[in-house]
Amino acid sequence: MNILYCGDKGISRGVLVSILSLLMRGKKNNIYNIYIMTIKYEGVNPFEEKTAKFLDGVVKKYNKKSFVKLIDATDVFTKNLPKKNMGSYFTPCSMLRLYLDQVSELKKLDRILYLDYDVLARGDIKEFYDTDLNAVQAAGVLDIYGKNFYHYHGLFNFDYMNSGVMLFNVPECIKTGMFEKAVSLCAKRWMMLADQAALNKSIECRKLMPRKYNEQAERPKADTVLHHFSNNFKFWPYFRVQKVKPFEIEKVHEVLRINEYNDIFDEYNKLKDNL
Repeated sequence: MNILYCGDKGISRGVLVSILSLLMRGKKNNIYNIYIMTIKYEGVNPFEEKTAKFLDGVVKKYNKKSFVKLIDATDVFTKNLPKKNMGSYFTPCSMLRLYLDQVSELKKLDRILYLDYDVLARGDIKEFYDTDLNAVQAAGVLDIYGKNFYHYHGLFNFDYMNSGVMLFNVPECIKTGMFEKAVSLCAKRWMMLADQAALNKSIECRKLMPRKYNEQAERPKADTVLHHFSNNFKFWPYFRVQKVKPFEIEKVHEVLRINEYNDIFDEYNKLKDNL
């Protein structure tokens, strides 16, 4: 299975715990081809090669055929900067997946599953990964908040996907110029949540998947396969944005009152000092 993470050095802890969840909740014979895109650019502290090599060793302990590879996408990124969105709340690295069609190792793949660094697996992802993608560019899950405000095919048609978990049909994306359109949008127009908005605007044919493949609520459901620790709005006793990431273990226990990942956290605690 081809997996993609994108980011700078700051995502290292999240990527470690996310990868551990894939390994520990997936089937033992699963093979993971994990790619991490990063850039060396002004203001960006790139993901480190030594960290990627360490993660490569971690996955190989579970299956020798698995690997982790770091990809420096500086050249393709700087050739077509997302100029209008460079000063957004998120780092430029949040938009790196939009350039995967320009990376030789990635554009030849049949499909790739993009995961945010704050996504944990609760079960085996193989069924989701093997989803039929015939004639669609991407498969994903509706955004729990954005679906109510953004509509691309009619006011009452819910089609706005959360981009934290997206399965891309790479040949179809390239054939339709989907990534190229998304990069162009980011260069010409400022957008809220630029990478997510650009993808949603550029995907012509999408496949909406059950919520269990990207549960964005603070607590997972019984059937949740991928649990996304995204920001959540809280209204009582006052309005606030609740931010808890999976590597913030005390918060996961005390704020979210979740203990089901403790075996993953135990392994994470043994390894985190190597990052």
